[in-house]
Amino acid sequence: MRKLIVCVFISLLLAGNAVRSQSVPSVAALTVIRCGSLIDGVSATPRKNQLIFVRGQRIEKVTEASEQIPSGATVVDLSSATVLPGFIDSHTHIFLWGEDPAKGGYDANILNAGIALRAARATFAARRALEQGFTTLRDLETEGAGYGDIEIKEAIQEGTIPGPRIFGATRAISTTGGYNLEGYAPELEMPKGAQLVDGPVEARKAARQQLEHGADWIKVYMTHRSWVDKQGNLVSQPTLTLEELKAVADETHGWGKKVACHAYNGIGLQRALDGGCDSLEHGLEISDAQIAQMARQGTWYCPTLAPYYGDWAPENTPAGKRDRARARVHETSFRKALQAHLKIVYGTDIGGIPWTEPIAQEFPRMVGLGMPAMDAIQSATSRAAEMLDMKGEIGVVAPGAFADIVAVSGDPLKEIGILEHVRFVMHDGSIFRNELAH
Repeated sequence: MRKLIVCVFISLLLAGNAVRSQSVPSVAALTVIRCGSLIDGVSATPRKNQLIFVRGQRIEKVTEASEQIPSGATVVDLSSATVLPGFIDSHTHIFLWGEDPAKGGYDANILNAGIALRAARATFAARRALEQGFTTLRDLETEGAGYGDIEIKEAIQEGTIPGPRIFGATRAISTTGGYNLEGYAPELEMPKGAQLVDGPVEARKAARQQLEHGADWIKVYMTHRSWVDKQGNLVSQPTLTLEELKAVADETHGWGKKVACHAYNGIGLQRALDGGCDSLEHGLEISDAQIAQMARQGTWYCPTLAPYYGDWAPENTPAGKRDRARARVHETSFRKALQAHLKIVYGTDIGGIPWTEPIAQEFPRMVGLGMPAMDAIQSATSRAAEMLDMKGEIGVVAPGAFADIVAVSGDPLKEIGILEHVRFVMHDGSIFRNELAH
């Protein structure tokens, strides 16, 4: 009997030890990155010879190169490179495949490609963004592909496909007569690239539907087509009324989410500012009074310069005059925004631009119009992170942040164009691309 009690006691003791050993969490492996030059996303100047300690998905600490590296750590040598936070593109369309007029323009995206093909293309777009160092995207509508951006986001999160962190806006909202597809026989019920509403009740319901299905942001079109009037001025058709936008904004803000407003100029842009938009997209022609209003309200500005320099129609056609007017007034607005110190974030509208083009092409555009190179980099890192309510977590190389880290050969502060040639990418602590380290 005594032997039986002893055996039971020993068995229970061993079982307890086994349970305790199983409950002790394993320590994630340590990776240490040697940086030749570090642009951390917030500092005004780079730092030389730094070490970044990465454990799991996050950055543990950033130190001088003299810090002792623990034995067993994996060392990634980027001592000949410039290291930066992963970039954030705040205006993308992973479900668009370019809008080349010679290939059918915008309509071909919806009419010629089935949803399976579009999903495959979106998968390619997500991977291409990541391999170029864009570790976060704010994807501002699926252009007729429903809630596909949220489903691509889920596939990335579960590890099914590689890709960046995605903030999706799902379907976007406009009004009757306010979005493509257009120009077909009136008896044909054509698919639309956005969810169309009329009246505040429908507008609020659309916002609720999109938020229910996982929208991180709500995208609203406040202007649609544009043209040049007889005096040579750019004119844009307004879409949602002020009451309709206020209904969308009120609902969205109640869910703790934000509203991005596409607006070129004029009445629609003014309604966007008065109706509670959190970010103004494009903003081709912003008046001095509207600039001042944006500064007071803290409205984010995502200019997307690059798309307005491609695919111009012939110069003496109405479309050609419009295209040139767009670029001209846009440059003026961007310079005004710089002078007023508006909160500017990086966005390309890639998707409207083919995904085969470099996503970093917006950097030279911004710098060419007077933005200092460091400010341009911060517009795609820490400032975009703040807009996305992830300040200190993405867009910065700092303790506690997600380990989204990229590197280039050379100095982007001297030649901003080298950001089109990212050669090292780490996302959430995992190395995705490595052409530099040994």
